[in-house]
Amino acid sequence: MGGGTGLSVMLRGLKEKPLDITAIVTVADDGGSSGILRSELQMPPPGDIRNVLTAMADVEPLMADIMRYRFSSGEGLAGHSLGNLILAALTDISGDFVTAVRELSRLFAVRGRVLPAAAEAVVLHAEMSDGTLITGESKIPEAGGIIKRVFLEPADIEPLPEALEAIQNADAILIGPGSLYTSILPNLLVPKLAEAVVSSKAIKIFVCNVMTQPGETDNYTVSDHLQAVYDHIGLHLFDYVIVNDGEIPPQVQSKYAEKGARPVRLDREALAGTGYKVIADKLVLFKTYLRHDTDKLSNHIFQLVTDWISR
Repeated sequence: MGGGTGLSVMLRGLKEKPLDITAIVTVADDGGSSGILRSELQMPPPGDIRNVLTAMADVEPLMADIMRYRFSSGEGLAGHSLGNLILAALTDISGDFVTAVRELSRLFAVRGRVLPAAAEAVVLHAEMSDGTLITGESKIPEAGGIIKRVFLEPADIEPLPEALEAIQNADAILIGPGSLYTSILPNLLVPKLAEAVVSSKAIKIFVCNVMTQPGETDNYTVSDHLQAVYDHIGLHLFDYVIVNDGEIPPQVQSKYAEKGARPVRLDREALAGTGYKVIADKLVLFKTYLRHDTDKLSNHIFQLVTDWISR
């Protein structure tokens, strides 16, 4: 469960394992191409769904590049992702966003299922520590304040039935990595989805971000991420927490520090006694961007899941 880049990166490695995967993706995005299509066509935002579909697809690299292609010019086209436009077209043809996602999944031979958390878009609000209210997923990190809580409108949004069923039937529930307040929590704030996760007997795993996110999780430690989930849900939700404990090169840290991002610190003392079992390893790779090592991460997840099932 999640959204954005983090979920997609993890799924690229996880789809190679002999697992039956269902990805449940947030529908709170309102920025960029997704925000325009959401507003003008009255459809759920396609961007996060498109990223996850592409990550889980079994197609030639060129097809993945086509889905990711973003127009840099053209009146009305500049800024739009071709994959987003394809999803918008399929929604118009089928008359239903969920059907459009299902059909594109079939065309792209997706290994598993990709489901929106709900069949309609939601509006994400944030209450900041000074009492200010911010409306809109894309506006929250830009506010530059300290987030006290986030909440959905409508608050009683109904989840997609298939997403609810997937949680109820799961052997493992995996949450993260991704933007804590704008990608992860919006899924858990869908009331029936949160209830299903809480009541599930599945193993529950949280994959913590490698870096903090400016305007969202500034200076957060691993325990701060978990505390934010607890504050919104009211329970210690997870059995295991997977975190990076590898050194990030100083030159890479400097590059991210220019944008206000820092490594998420593993504060073992604060985590001691909370009941979370911590899996720490060197889980980072750096090319153009700092990302999770998908092979190592998927190996840890696969081992936890298979051990849990065979208990």
